[in-house]
Parts: sequence; structure tokens; C-alpha cells
Amino acid sequence: MRVSMSIYTNAQKILEASAKIAGLNPAILEILKKPKRIIQVSFPVKMDDGSARVFKGYRVQHNNTLGPHKGGLRYHEATDLDEVKSLALWMTIKCAAVGIPLGGGKGGITVNPKELSESEKEKLTRAFVRAIADCIGPDKDIPAPDMGTNAQMMGWFADEYSKIVGKPSPAVITGKPVEVGGSLGRDTATAQGGFYILKEMVTWQRGCQVETLPKIVVQGFGNAGWHIARLCHEAGYKIIAVSDSRGGILNENGLNPNEVLEHKKITGSVVGFAGAGNMSNEDLLELECDVLIPSALENVITDLNAQNIKAKIILELANGPTRPEADKILFEKGIKIVPDVLANAGGVVVSYFEWLQNKADKKWSAEQVQEKLKPIMLNSFRAILEIQNTKQTDMRTAAYVVALKRLEETMSFPHPKEQ
Repeated sequence: MRVSMSIYTNAQKILEASAKIAGLNPAILEILKKPKRIIQVSFPVKMDDGSARVFKGYRVQHNNTLGPHKGGLRYHEATDLDEVKSLALWMTIKCAAVGIPLGGGKGGITVNPKELSESEKEKLTRAFVRAIADCIGPDKDIPAPDMGTNAQMMGWFADEYSKIVGKPSPAVITGKPVEVGGSLGRDTATAQGGFYILKEMVTWQRGCQVETLPKIVVQGFGNAGWHIARLCHEAGYKIIAVSDSRGGILNENGLNPNEVLEHKKITGSVVGFAGAGNMSNEDLLELECDVLIPSALENVITDLNAQNIKAKIILELANGPTRPEADKILFEKGIKIVPDVLANAGGVVVSYFEWLQNKADKKWSAEQVQEKLKPIMLNSFRAILEIQNTKQTDMRTAAYVVALKRLEETMSFPHPKEQ
């Protein structure tokens, strides 16, 4: 269930608290609290039945101190400006936390893509490109796929933009099909990056109390959720429960994610999978397990259910799945949270790789992509752990401190104490 409190208010709360611990220049905090630019557009699309429908779209460019704006395009019926502003802010923090030279941005259209035909999705995407073309570009703002969008849509996006500027411009967007400039490994990148960190935590066992191969619960069985379940299963971890928007399934003896995916392809949901019991998403979050992996919408862990969370580790593959009040409760319970700005950063890191390949007209192998991704994720994780131990705080705050310090080093702005 989506929580009515402003997501952006929550995002700013985390920013402000982290800035205090980081000793951030107050002037820089004020800059980071507000997006640099907000683009709102309304545009018509001719539907298959011949009618015209007007859609509302957004692109928020939060900060480009470290490099061009970077962030996904979300097609969802609940997408609004508040949500997109939050996601753009998180992208700024995420890029800085893992040390890549990109800034924060995010975009979206208020639409349920499940209600559209393929031709309508294409017309919608191309119309959106035309509406925001002046505001984006390979060295200005580089979108990517997000919830409700996919590689095919990114290919339409690049093609339409190239027509507008009169030359091939694959670097304007990432997450494209490999055949038109996409990077190998991009479809698995978010999960792969998170898995590298999870494996490090399980192997190291630094306060995680996981003494055997862990039991995993995955909330959300889209691209990121399916891939993390597959990677964990292949590593010998036991996937005891998964869910999608219609509900969840539980089998304490373990689920095979490949078989669950086949069932979902046939029925449209994981619910009803043979040999597993059905349950709600709310109950699934409160299952006893070693690792809980929220991989769907934001604000699913709140002050109302945090006391009932029994996982030892939470790996946030979704953006903003945990409310600030819940963070405090979970920290006091000793639950380790790998925050979204680190856990799901593999997606933007490999998007960065795709952008580099497009700019240089190069093509990297899947092995090269993974070889480059792994050290970035693990080095970032270790740097954040060091700050966490030094500051005696939670990992989310530590990740923000790392990011804010990097941003402050680049944003030359006199500190009030120095004036």
C-alpha cells in the first residue's frame, strides 16, 4: 500500500539528518534540497481506436555537479511530481556514493502501461521525447529504463531523439537493446550489483548473524526481483518467498525462481504457483528470514510494520522502500539495511558503462562489464562501512555522508564560517 505522506518530504528528512552528521556546508545543503530544474509537459497521443488522449510527463534534473543528469523513466499510474523529485534526489546521492561522474535526474509519465498496446507505448514514448527534447542530450541529461519501461522503449526513445537532432545519438539514453547500442549486462546490473554486496555481507558475517546459507524473501518479482532471486538461487541460497503486485507465495523448503517465472508468464502472477502457499505482500514482509529484499515500490516498510520485520539483513533493490521512522526502529533492532543508494546502484553504474561505450563507439563483453562493476560496488560498500563505523550510525546515513562529502568537494561554495 502506498503511503500518503510526501515521499519528497521523507527524502529531504534523510538528506538533512545526514548533512548534519557529515558537517555539510549549510549553503550546499540548501542547494541540494531543491531540484535544479523541473520540466512538466502535457502531450497528446493518438490511440489505437482513433481517439486522442493527453498524458502528463515529468523530467526533474536535480543536480549536475559531478556530471550530466542521469536517471530512469517511470511509466506508472501513480507517478507524480513529488515522486519524481524524490527519485531525482536519490540519483544524485547514488551516483556520488559510488563515485561515478554523473548527476541526478528522473522522469516519468502518469500512465498504466499495462493498459496500452505496443503501438500505443511506442507513440507515447516518441511523443514524450518530442516534448522534452530540448532539455536532454548525451552531455546534458541521459534517461534510462525504470518501472514500467524496458529496453525496447529506450530504443524508440534514442531513435526519435536521433531524428530530431538529425544524427545518430545512442548516448542520449541507456538501457537500450544491445543491437542498437545497449550494453551487455545492463538487464541484470541492478540485481548483480546488489548480489555482490549481499555475498560480501554473508561471507564476512560482520554482525549479520547469518551462520549458514541464508533464507531469502524477495518482495517484487519484476526485472530486479527476478534476477536477484535467480542469482541467490544459483549461489545455493534458499528463496522461501517471492511476490508481485497481486500477492506473494511461500515455500519454506525453497522456490526455484525459474519455475516461478514460467508460472508468472502463463498466469500473469506468481500467485497460485504449485507447491507454495499464497499470502499478501504485507505478510510476506514480516516473514522470518535472513535476508529481505524489497524490489518493488517505495514506502513499503513503515513505522506500522517495522517492529514486525524479522529479517537480519534488508537489501533495498527498490528505491525508497523504507520510511525514515522505520529506519530508526530497524536500526534499534539491530537489523542491517543496505540502502537503496548503494544496493541498487549497479543499474546506474552499468548505465554509465553503456554511455561510455556509446561515446567512444566501443562494445564491451559481458565479462568486461562485470569485471568493472564488481570493484566499484565492493569498494563503495567498504568505504561506506568505514564511515558507518567511524560515525557509529546506520549504513544509509553513512552512504549519504560519503556522497555529500564528494559533492561538497566539487561544489565550490564558501562555508559561512570562512566568510
